[in-house]
Amino acid sequence: MTTPPESTEDHHQPGRYEICIKGLLDNRWSNWFEGFTITRESNGETRLTGQVTDQAALHGLLRKVRDLGLPLISVNRIESHQADESDVKP
Repeated sequence: MTTPPESTEDHHQPGRYEICIKGLLDNRWSNWFEGFTITRESNGETRLTGQVTDQAALHGLLRKVRDLGLPLISVNRIESHQADESDVKP
């Protein structure tokens, strides 16, 4: 019998996430994505970035992506120092 790996993160804590999808969404979708920042990339992808209260809320956001019919590329939790660096505009 194997033991599940121990996690140092509490998955019920809020966190900042970045969700990348294939396809371009315009800003009118920001209300539907509950205040997430929508960034359209030149490669035809859209990046959604924002705060998620817990895993249930994250799954709700992923259901919305599924409902749009757009392919999901990645879901990443952003550490606080990464979020600070990405907010800096050159």
